[in-house]
Amino acid sequence: MRKLFAATAALLLTAAPALAAPAKATKSTQVTESVRLSVPVDQVWPSVGPFCGLSDWHPAVEKCELRQDAKGQLRLITVKGGGVIEERLLSASDTQHRITYSILSSLLPVKDYTATLSATPSGKGTKLVWTARFTPNGASEAEAKKVISGIFTSGFDGLKQRLGAQ
Repeated sequence: MRKLFAATAALLLTAAPALAAPAKATKSTQVTESVRLSVPVDQVWPSVGPFCGLSDWHPAVEKCELRQDAKGQLRLITVKGGGVIEERLLSASDTQHRITYSILSSLLPVKDYTATLSATPSGKGTKLVWTARFTPNGASEAEAKKVISGIFTSGFDGLKQRLGAQ
């Protein structure tokens, strides 16, 4: 099953530039995905909170490298199947269980991309919410939303497997 998630996510990421003829988009688009996990937030956040932690649970990520520049922390995500995504950490809070980042460069059909991943207690488990705002770039709004949504949901599936959560 994990191989299926990894293959799906890698396909979404590598196919993104070829989804459609360039489309001019000027309005901001939002994608929000969420999942409830049967694991308490204090067991989920140690996997989700670290800026390069997604290399341990996202099936499309081959590796993640942290870098520092004058403006703060960066991560270089090498995607399985090829490609690199460079992202900047905008804010993080272990007490609020929230991390916000932006994409500086990628093969994804988006620009002006900012996302937040947050975790909140939900009964005896955790609710994770991943939200992104962006402008489609080189793809229609529907296609760009589908790519980002697929990245989020395959990440949630990988996290469920890592944590043994339902």
